[in-house]
Amino acid sequence: MDSAFKALADPTRRLLLDRLREQNGQTLRELCEHLDMARQSATQHLDILQRANLVTVVRRGRERLHYLNPTPIHEIEQRWISSFDKPRLQAISAIKNQAEEYAMTTEPTPVPTYVYTTYIRASAEQVWQALTDADLTARYWGHANVSDWQPGSAWEHRRVDGSGAVDVVGQVLKVDPPTRLVITFDDAPDAEAPREPSVVTFLVEPHHDIVRLTVTHENLANLEMLGGISRGWPAVLANLKSLLETGDVLPQAPWEMSPAHT
Repeated sequence: MDSAFKALADPTRRLLLDRLREQNGQTLRELCEHLDMARQSATQHLDILQRANLVTVVRRGRERLHYLNPTPIHEIEQRWISSFDKPRLQAISAIKNQAEEYAMTTEPTPVPTYVYTTYIRASAEQVWQALTDADLTARYWGHANVSDWQPGSAWEHRRVDGSGAVDVVGQVLKVDPPTRLVITFDDAPDAEAPREPSVVTFLVEPHHDIVRLTVTHENLANLEMLGGISRGWPAVLANLKSLLETGDVLPQAPWEMSPAHT
């Protein structure tokens, strides 16, 4: 957390994070244009934010897209806020958000891609197994992810309450163990008006003696879905990290652990 606090202490870096919050997934050129900042200066600040895990860089062809990563802020919230004044702060936030909604125009807002990065003290093979083993996903996710994990195969997000109900379905698009897994994610399979499923990419990368896990969730249906997964993914991945590093999961309710049900 020390690196996060140090990175946040600089007003220019906070401004960069504000710009990414307004429009996630910007290139260096786009950030410099919006801030009237030299590329070299912006690069130095972004490097500090990336080392603090506050910014995640995703490569798309020749471009490097920068995403705001909420992991350190989520850890701060878990340590100092959630156990104390979270209900009161949520009420204040709800009032503030409602007031801001009245001030907004009615023009539709594009839904951004969601990116979340966490670091896990485990091997890439252990992280891959945790992502694809039904028994392990049942422990840290509250649902069993069931598939043979072959390209083109179906996968199901099954409840573990004995009902056998399936809350999310999808298709396995790409499999490159233990590095990359790409799946579609349909959290409304029984909806009367089917919609195009979103796409989730798990990227597992060695980072010194630990592993960096980046989850990218694209093609989101609307801002409501973005809000749900923004609360769900941090809980799911914090639980995965805890299971692999300590052998046990965090004390939280199953509904808090599913991006589809937050």
